[in-house]
Amino acid sequence: MMLKGFSVYGLFGEYDYDVVLSGGYITFIHSLNGYGKSTLMGLVSDILSGNLDQVKNVNFKRMDLRFSDNTVLILENEEGTLFIQMQKNELEEEISVEELRNILDVLYIPPDRSVVSCGDTLRLALDVYMERLTDRLKNAMENDRLVSVPESGRKECTDAELEFWSKDLKAKLDFIKRAGIEPSMPGGYRFPPSRFEIMRYRKDYEDLAFSVEEYVKRNYDLSESAIVYLDIVNDFLVNKNVFINESNILSVRMDNGAALPLDKLSSGEKQILVIFYLLLFEAKNGSLVIIDEPEISLHVGWQQIMGKTFSDIARLRGMHVIIATHSPQIIHDNWDLTVELKVGNDR
Repeated sequence: MMLKGFSVYGLFGEYDYDVVLSGGYITFIHSLNGYGKSTLMGLVSDILSGNLDQVKNVNFKRMDLRFSDNTVLILENEEGTLFIQMQKNELEEEISVEELRNILDVLYIPPDRSVVSCGDTLRLALDVYMERLTDRLKNAMENDRLVSVPESGRKECTDAELEFWSKDLKAKLDFIKRAGIEPSMPGGYRFPPSRFEIMRYRKDYEDLAFSVEEYVKRNYDLSESAIVYLDIVNDFLVNKNVFINESNILSVRMDNGAALPLDKLSSGEKQILVIFYLLLFEAKNGSLVIIDEPEISLHVGWQQIMGKTFSDIARLRGMHVIIATHSPQIIHDNWDLTVELKVGNDR
């Protein structure tokens, strides 16, 4: 299910907006300052996340969220008291906070993304996210043992199919290895096996293939995210590149070979690392991602390639991305995917 659009009435006691999303992977929303664009983005996120205390703090009368299954989530705000219903086939039912949170996974990337709250303290976002990335990679490396897969429920395959499947699994293992992650393979077995080895040790290689498949499923997404992340970030950086060192720590190296601490990166470079970390490691496949003012601290040249990069990631992960922006460079040549909040839509 995906979000098709939303309407708000009486925002700040002043504005009515009806937003129809593009229907593709990405929609750009722009407006003049003061029209409530950021408030609207936060409101959509807080509603779908069930953060109703935050929703109550916003001055609006009603908001409708329309979904691809023809349901409509209706919130009415009467002086801070919320009435929430889900409408389908013109029938309305009350919905609980837990049901609200299960409608659609959402990730909101706010304009102020340089710090994050960790309990009672604020920490630099880049430090927190890179620690999480290191922990994930270390955990994957430490859990390198292959797991036996029960025979019940296994698919049947011929010798030729097992040979082809094993070659495909080996290609995926090689890809995963690019992220520094690889399994502990049993001794005495060559993988992928030859047709002769399959004929001679059929049961052993069938068991091994199912175990390797389980390992690939467990680690492929993380590895793909790490590889794509490095590729994207390095496309932006100039005279330097990022890599994951032997301790699974993201590191920076100048083209002349000198090491560069993360805290010495420019504010724009840090923004790139933070935004794409969140998109690739925190956003779930098929989720809604809302990015507010991604252009902050970024050079115009970087802004011009940002929109396409967002679109590529959304297509890769089946996500739907809403980008609220003041930058025509972020939109670039995608004006057919834009929605403008303007005076003509005001109540």
